[in-house]
Amino acid sequence: MRDVTAGSEPVLELLPMVFADPGEARARAEHLLRTGPSPLHGSVAHQVLGIWQRDFGDLRIALRHLRRARDLAARAESADREADVLATLGVALVHAGRTRQGLASFERGVARGSGHTRARVLYRRAYVWWVLGRHREALEDVRRALPVLRQVADDIWTARALTLRATVHLALGAVDRAVADFTAAERLWDTTGQEHDKADAVESRGLAAFRSGDIPAALRLLDEAEERYAKLDTPTYNLSIRRCEVLMAAGLAPEALAEADAASTLLDRIGGQSTRKAELLLAASWAARAAGDAHTAIARAAVAVRLFAAQRRTWWETHARLVLIEARTATGRRSGRMVADAAAVAERLASFGSPAAPEASLLAGRIALALGWTADAERHLAVAARSRHCGPAPARVTGWAAQALRAQAAGSRRGVLEACRRGLDVLDDHRMTLGASELRAHTSTHGAELAALAQEVSLAQGSPRRLLGWSERWRATVLSAPPTRPPDDPALLSGLTAYREIAARAEAARMDGRPVPALERERRRLEREIRSRTRHMGGAAADAGDRFDVGRLLDRLGDVRLVELAVVDGRVHVLLCGQGKVRRFAGGSLAEAVAEAEHVQAGLRRLAHPGAEARLPVVEAAGRRLQELLLAGAASRLGSGPVVIVPPGALHRVPWALLPALRERVLSVSPSAGSWLRARETVPPPDGRAVLVRGPGLASGGAEVPELAHRYGTATVLEGDDAQVPRVLAELDGAGLAHLAAHGTFRADSPLFSALRMADGPLIVHDFERLARSPHRIILSSCDTARLASVGADELLGLVTALLPLGTAGVVASSAPVNDAAVVPLMLALHKGLGAGLSLAEALRDARAVLPGDPAHQATGWAFAAFGAA
Repeated sequence: MRDVTAGSEPVLELLPMVFADPGEARARAEHLLRTGPSPLHGSVAHQVLGIWQRDFGDLRIALRHLRRARDLAARAESADREADVLATLGVALVHAGRTRQGLASFERGVARGSGHTRARVLYRRAYVWWVLGRHREALEDVRRALPVLRQVADDIWTARALTLRATVHLALGAVDRAVADFTAAERLWDTTGQEHDKADAVESRGLAAFRSGDIPAALRLLDEAEERYAKLDTPTYNLSIRRCEVLMAAGLAPEALAEADAASTLLDRIGGQSTRKAELLLAASWAARAAGDAHTAIARAAVAVRLFAAQRRTWWETHARLVLIEARTATGRRSGRMVADAAAVAERLASFGSPAAPEASLLAGRIALALGWTADAERHLAVAARSRHCGPAPARVTGWAAQALRAQAAGSRRGVLEACRRGLDVLDDHRMTLGASELRAHTSTHGAELAALAQEVSLAQGSPRRLLGWSERWRATVLSAPPTRPPDDPALLSGLTAYREIAARAEAARMDGRPVPALERERRRLEREIRSRTRHMGGAAADAGDRFDVGRLLDRLGDVRLVELAVVDGRVHVLLCGQGKVRRFAGGSLAEAVAEAEHVQAGLRRLAHPGAEARLPVVEAAGRRLQELLLAGAASRLGSGPVVIVPPGALHRVPWALLPALRERVLSVSPSAGSWLRARETVPPPDGRAVLVRGPGLASGGAEVPELAHRYGTATVLEGDDAQVPRVLAELDGAGLAHLAAHGTFRADSPLFSALRMADGPLIVHDFERLARSPHRIILSSCDTARLASVGADELLGLVTALLPLGTAGVVASSAPVNDAAVVPLMLALHKGLGAGLSLAEALRDARAVLPGDPAHQATGWAFAAFGAA
């Protein structure tokens, strides 16, 4: 029996090269095999090709190479060579779902190897234990391997072992231990040329950041890892799985589902690892459940359960069963068997030390409550509630949700409200670690249940004042504090400039009737890059923003009546605030109101064009029906003063001026009562300068701008080539009044890319967020500028909501397409009122009153609304 012979070292260098330069390692191995190598060298070459195919290609081809490598190692009579190949083969077999054969290969490898080689075999078996979810065995094998690897100064394998141990610690919730191991491993990676391993280390640090509750850092590190993998031209299935988890925590479940499905499709195409396939299915099922697609979640989770069971991966299988039961529950299914299954899953997850165990106990408690099994529910919810005092924010929120349900079952309304308050406080703190307004909005999803529970209790108590407080508690939270201003990141600035140029070229090509698939692909790529970079920003606020106080609101209202529409269990409740009190009126069905609002929007779109006069009575009738549903008895109690409407996100497109009781009133709209208060208390800038902008392509040519320029005298006028985004932003910053006549485009799929067309391309919401202070008053005299996307619990994203936290106290904008010619007289009349010292809402009321009586002008007046309080 002989070991590796002299002269074999250059060949053995191919093995570490697989994770330093995968493509070069594969090419050299293929070249070596063409030279008719010795069994020893041939074994190395086939092992290299097997590793490459196992991790980056077709697993079936990998197994053929690795079996050949094993046979050649046996012919070479090298025990350590054979042990090394057996370990690589064992990993591949486990990834192929042949767990029993893989573990048997490891048994032979451990027996054949000695010293340094055996330590490497033990490390790889530890990795397999981690893949199988057997964390204690993984830690034991790492414990045996590390001293030997350190003793022989094998930095590469020591770093791998430390990285693996850290990953196992994360699975067990031991974040501090994981961070220590990741830090030690990274110091070692800095001394090596293992580029793929380095990318993996960055990815692992991203996972650690996520487990520590730092979502922006996690996204930044995962994006950096992806860039590193891209340079090596290697797939990123594991990265996709990890990013899905982070995206779901950020409330971006649809995006996570799309990523998991895309990675799964690619894996199928190349015949990749069965284990990764199962993990991607689990990630997809989690994402589908969070996105509200229970049937997709059930389909994905059921397949994942079968795959994990066949692979003997009990830890993973149990997590998949949790998602499967949750998704079935979401379809309305309830049974004693489901309670028992959820309880069994919770018990098994707890035995594994999984952070998901409280979630399973909460699920068992929910189902038991729905069945009326209060004693069983209490037992399971009590277990889940233990997590409310420790761990990451999602785990603590799970605990407070369980505590709230316990209090509800016990008939303690005070206990429900206290648990809801504490849980939302946890989410407040977590939300303010996020710098991007998009993430702040989406992450509010996690507080929706707590806020709804508190509203239900407040309604049952018969306290309109308390119902108002809880309706505000988790509404429009993204507006409670300014988003973190994007840093002067050269890459981000370059991306925004490139995006503007590409979008302008694509628009020009479309207008010429030319296809633009290449430009559209580049535009989407730049959007992804901009979105990613803005998500990397951490929160800068020290607290969760202003807390809403009902008493303060009532004190500040004066003769104003504020109408907040609260939705509880699908019904609208009208909360009329004024004269020192809050009164409640029962409204109609939210679903009916949303459907009616869509009919109105369709009518307004028609009325913006000639020949649609017959639609006017239909639209007016719909306005009357909306009033019955949304104002009910409050319509006759509004008094004679100004009215502020605070609708839920689902009703943000209602043209409130169309409702008969509001047509002749000073009327403004606000995303929340709290944001109206902040707008009312916003101090205008001292110089009060005016900025007038006229973008290209308007049917009216922005005809109101020259007359307004004459009226304001000293106003800065930007038109033609002067109306380019950098110049426009510079002038808007800190202005007292801004009037932007430009085509507006709303992006329902990505609201922060909603835009106003300038001379050099689109001015998007991400651009506005770079302002140090947005103008005190802004008038957006174009279509769709008030359209918003309803996201998260009750958040709105779009141009208007981007401006309000940045210093803007009032906005006039349109929620529908409008007739360009009809906009001109409305805008001139509006500015006449402003010149007379009126507020935006007062000036808009008066401007509507002097419009011609034809349908196009009437519809245009209804489409515009005043937001805020200036």
